[in-house]
Amino acid sequence: MTMLRLSKLSKYFGGVVASQDVDIDVPAGQITGLIGPNGAGKTTIVNMITGMLPVTDGTIHIGDTDITHAPAHTISRAGLARTFQNIRLLSEASVIDNVMIGFHRHETSSTIAALLGLPSAARETMDIQQRAMALLQRFDMADLAEYPAGGLSYGHQRKVEMMRALASEPDFILLDEPIAGMNDVESEGLAEIFRGFAADGKGVLLIEHNVRFVAKLCSKVYVLDGGRLISEGTPDHVLNDQAVITAYLGG
Repeated sequence: MTMLRLSKLSKYFGGVVASQDVDIDVPAGQITGLIGPNGAGKTTIVNMITGMLPVTDGTIHIGDTDITHAPAHTISRAGLARTFQNIRLLSEASVIDNVMIGFHRHETSSTIAALLGLPSAARETMDIQQRAMALLQRFDMADLAEYPAGGLSYGHQRKVEMMRALASEPDFILLDEPIAGMNDVESEGLAEIFRGFAADGKGVLLIEHNVRFVAKLCSKVYVLDGGRLISEGTPDHVLNDQAVITAYLGG
C-alpha cells in the first residue's frame, strides 16, 4: 500500500520547538486525522510536508520517494496537493480559470506554442477546460463556472480550492481546516466529498479543530500538543485518552 510517511519529523525556530519527533502514516484510500489545540503545530507539519518550511530533522516519504528537502514543485509532481487554512484564490478570475490552474503539472505544450496559439496548445487548453468542467459538475458548481471566484460564498470558495488541488491528480491531499467557518449542512456536504477522495484511492490527511467532524470521518487520528504527538489510534481511543482531554480542556 502506498503511504505518505513522516518519520521523526522536527522543526525548530531557534530555541523554539514547533514540532519534535513526529511519526505519522497516511495510507492511500483512507482519511487520517490530525488534531490538537491552537498552537499545537499542525500547520507547521503541513508546511514541512509541502516544502513551504524547511525540515530541521527527520524524513518525509511518498512511497519510496524521499521528499524531505524537495522544492514545492517536485513535491507536487510526486503526487501531493493541499488546501490552505486561509483560502488562496485568484479573486478576479472566474471559477473555471481558478480550477484550470491546478492542471499545470499535466501541461505538455510549450509557452511559445501557447503564445502563438498553435493548434496543439489550443487542443490542450480545450481538454483542460473540459476536465475542469467535469470537476465543477462533481462539486455541483457547473452553473458558477464563469462567476468571479472572489464573489462566491465562503463555502463555495472552499470547494474551488479543493477542485484546484484535485486538478493536479494527487495521490495524497492535505486538507488544512477545510470546514472552518462552515455550518453543519456545508460541513456534511464536504464530508461526502472527502469520503469520495478516499473511495477514489487517495490518501487524505485531515487537519481540523472540529473533533466531532474528524471522529466521524477518520479511521485513525493523531493528536499533537506543543509540537509533540501525545496520542494516536482510533477516534474512540484518542477521544477518551486523558492526555487528549487535558490538552483540550486543561488539567
